[in-house]
Amino acid sequence: MIRSAAYFEKLEGTRVQCHLCPAECKLDEGKIGICGSRFVRNGDLVTDNYGEVVSVAIDPIEKKPLYHFYPAKSILSTGANGCNLGCEHCQNWSISQEKAPTRFLSPEQLTELAQSRNTLGVAFTYTEPIIWYEYIRDTAPLLKEIGQKVVLVTNGYINPEPLKALMPVMDAANVDLKGMRPQFYKKICKGKLAPVMDTIRTMGEYGIHLEITNLIIPTLNDSDKEIEDLVDFVASISDLIPLHFSAYHPDYKLDLPATPAETMLKARAIAMDKLKFVYVGNIFLEGCSDTVCPGCGRTLIERSGYHTRVEGLVGGKCERCGFETGIVH
Repeated sequence: MIRSAAYFEKLEGTRVQCHLCPAECKLDEGKIGICGSRFVRNGDLVTDNYGEVVSVAIDPIEKKPLYHFYPAKSILSTGANGCNLGCEHCQNWSISQEKAPTRFLSPEQLTELAQSRNTLGVAFTYTEPIIWYEYIRDTAPLLKEIGQKVVLVTNGYINPEPLKALMPVMDAANVDLKGMRPQFYKKICKGKLAPVMDTIRTMGEYGIHLEITNLIIPTLNDSDKEIEDLVDFVASISDLIPLHFSAYHPDYKLDLPATPAETMLKARAIAMDKLKFVYVGNIFLEGCSDTVCPGCGRTLIERSGYHTRVEGLVGGKCERCGFETGIVH
């Protein structure tokens, strides 16, 4: 469905500049932004993805991945076509870089669906929820009214003003921090690093439950120095933020060899020096997805695939030693 877009400025003639994300697309009549969903019609910026859903599924919350936000619960997941980055390794390129068939769900219909499935809430995921801004803006308050949680699984590539407007209706986010080098973002992801770091800082300041994912790609972002810089940045916000290292596998335009287990283990070891909770995903490594108390070493949450067992938590604290984990459950 076509709707008026938020956050744009009219320039000379029929030219328009979008201010939703740091791409700051300047568009002439009929031209489409890099996200694939925003375009100029009669001198105004509009979006054609409002309520247009490519998929709806019930997932374990751990699949987002969110390990410290209502572990072992299920959440309704949905998403739209498009993305405002162009990552060469995208695993969802068939819907982020191309158009898949959609069906329309109004904000009211999605809210009713979430309530009827008795899930934790709704995760806006699969592609990039930021480019679905108007739909999330209208749907999230309805979800909150009935006690549903609102989760974003995002690349964090959004301007400060629209981000802050979403903060009151967001509960949790997993932000994909793709690397710590501006040149990596520019060449491989077709974007900028600094705005993503700003998004993460802002979410931290607003008290959003925050987890970070980093896909480790051999030769591109896997150096010890880059891992150390990423860990330092996350730790500067809070050493309780869960960091998820994810193993790369060849996809879309990138055909490098898959990330070896040794690289993943080394990254985890580096991160564990400064962060309390570090996980490894997209590759099976014994014990690397369990949550262990930093205070006494007790296993608090045991995970096998997407089967999760919470065994040592009381009110977010370790049952044995009382360590404050920051886990919401």
